[in-house]
Amino acid sequence: MIPRIRDEFNATYKEEYYENLLQHIKDTYGQPSAFRISETPVFISKDVKKQVEAACAAIINQLWKIDFSEIREKFIPKELQSPVPMGNPHFLAIDFGLCEDGNGGITPQLIELQAFPTLFFYQPFLGEAFLKCYPNIPKKGFEYYLGGLNKESYTKKVKDIILGDENPENVILLELFPEKQKTRIDFWSTRDALGIEIVCMTQVAKEGRKLFYMKDGVKTPIHRIYNRVIYDELERIQDLKINFNLNDDLDVEWITHPDWFFMISKCIMPLLEHKNIPKSYYVSDYPADLDFKKYVLKPLFSFAGQGINLYPTKEIILAIEDKHNYILQQKVQYASLVKTNTPKNSKVELRMLFVWDEETNKLEPVINLTRMSKGEMINVSHQVDETWIGSSISFFEQ
Repeated sequence: MIPRIRDEFNATYKEEYYENLLQHIKDTYGQPSAFRISETPVFISKDVKKQVEAACAAIINQLWKIDFSEIREKFIPKELQSPVPMGNPHFLAIDFGLCEDGNGGITPQLIELQAFPTLFFYQPFLGEAFLKCYPNIPKKGFEYYLGGLNKESYTKKVKDIILGDENPENVILLELFPEKQKTRIDFWSTRDALGIEIVCMTQVAKEGRKLFYMKDGVKTPIHRIYNRVIYDELERIQDLKINFNLNDDLDVEWITHPDWFFMISKCIMPLLEHKNIPKSYYVSDYPADLDFKKYVLKPLFSFAGQGINLYPTKEIILAIEDKHNYILQQKVQYASLVKTNTPKNSKVELRMLFVWDEETNKLEPVINLTRMSKGEMINVSHQVDETWIGSSISFFEQ
């Protein structure tokens, strides 16, 4: 998107830079990343950044016009609703595909949004790691933090959200079998930054409305949970032995409340309108003349691209029993916009990350997460032989 910068980067790229990056990650965390790291960051122009920021502002503005109590009743079964006070959504991720605009340019198009935390402490590490290991990345004129933040102010903002006024020992990062999760490198980053423990849901004890975990052999009360557990993963595991559920009436504060995962997600996309938002419909309510070839079928509450059908047909749609749990979303054409030192260029999905700011009483942008692919979907799980794809970060032109 910034041809001069991309051409200079590719011309001066050395494989040893990438090898040094991977080694730096391994040295820092004692293990390599479980997901593929791209050979390159993405350099985003002022124009594209401006478009993305405008789209984010429009989306967030529309969020507060939605009746979330109605969304909650419609999409969350009563037995899954948590009685713990919800508060505000502490986190928001807005995913854009960087797409062809039909005139030779780039347009960001909304892919999905989630009120759920992601790699908030790994991403700043990755930005620093690229700068440390790649001498050919410009040191001035670009930033990967958002909202005028730097390393210190970013860390303080996210730390305050997760810890609040609690002692770190009474705050946990909750996950299900964290040592097996592909995103576990972020768990280690979070522990290093905040001093909190990473606790498997199976290891939490419940006494009445209170929760406890063992820390250094001592039963320790849990007052605050930085939640990374996904509902659909809990449902997929048979005979899972846990002492509490996410929807229990508990004397804890959720960061963020589990119900926000359902309410700000793909389920509200048919309610949003903007030039950077592809048209979408609930499968239970779509126009009779809809051309399915122009749409993608998505389950509302799956994670990491699971269950997406790129080629839905009327027969497939009619066979779905729980139609209210699916949407049809208009297809977009990802642009192969990142020149690579390979025969194929790469496509980009840009995730803008927001956190709730108690002072401004709104969601504020803080950092980005970027993924690169050469396939139809931005999912590298099956692209095992490709390079210049995977997890990355974008450097925005100032």
